[in-house]
Amino acid sequence: MRQKLTVTITDFRGSRQYSLHQLVRTFALVFALGLVVILGVGFALILWLQEQVTALEDRRDEAMEEYARLQERNGALQEAVARKDSQLDRVTTELGQIESMIGLEQTDSQDIAARLDTASHTALERTTFLQNVPSGYPMRDRGVTSDYGWRTHPVHGDRRFHRGIDLRAPVGTPVLATADGVVEYAGPHQDSGFGNLVIISHNFGFRTYYAHLKAAEVDIGDFVRKGEVIAQSGQSGLAEGPHLHYEVMHIQRRLDPTPFLDWSLGDYKSIFEEINRVKWDGLLQAVRMRLNAPVHRLTMRQSELTEASETVR
Repeated sequence: MRQKLTVTITDFRGSRQYSLHQLVRTFALVFALGLVVILGVGFALILWLQEQVTALEDRRDEAMEEYARLQERNGALQEAVARKDSQLDRVTTELGQIESMIGLEQTDSQDIAARLDTASHTALERTTFLQNVPSGYPMRDRGVTSDYGWRTHPVHGDRRFHRGIDLRAPVGTPVLATADGVVEYAGPHQDSGFGNLVIISHNFGFRTYYAHLKAAEVDIGDFVRKGEVIAQSGQSGLAEGPHLHYEVMHIQRRLDPTPFLDWSLGDYKSIFEEINRVKWDGLLQAVRMRLNAPVHRLTMRQSELTEASETVR
């Protein structure tokens, strides 16, 4: 007869007896169920973790792609910044050259925008002045054969005052206007010995004379721009040889044309000291006022236009 172990459990409900075999079966069943639950939970957890890992890998790939795009964009931005820096260096260098050319002091305390504004305004003021007042040579060839002042007259042989300058000019050389203006005279002027003569009236009381011409290419009343061809040089009138006689006048007073020939942006202020018979300060102020004057436009409201049209009817 096999021996069997019996376990008795007593509580308020009474006594119950369990055999060892039953306890083992119960324990095994509970253990099996717990193991199944644990395995199920573990399997589910593994699946969830795999999904999370896959999602993280996808996010990592996206982040790497975004990083690559940002790196590429950063490289492009750095190249753009390098180009802008190079352009800024060139602009700064060229601005310094322009400032030196027009006689402005370079100040590092001002930013580029302020310096550009000052330089552009100054250059505009000076180019406007040079456009309206005789400046530069009236021909491409710059050879001066006879200066302004007292000399022995090449034809009469006596000592006379030369009221202009003579420039070397083979017959047919283009003669250029030295400033904007209106043609005051164009044609023969034999009594003065000038031969064919062109006179141009400029702004601020200036007038220029171009004499001994072969032919004029403008008519009285024509508006001419600085640098425009107005005639061909020749040997008309009282002239020993072909040349251009050039004069500059201001308010009926003849001036030495020589300083006007080399007057330019690069040598802008010297003429104010060399030609002291002109009140330059007033002329410069007039140019500044003209450039700074606001542009007023005449406008009418629609009601005013309607009222005006009804009045006409």
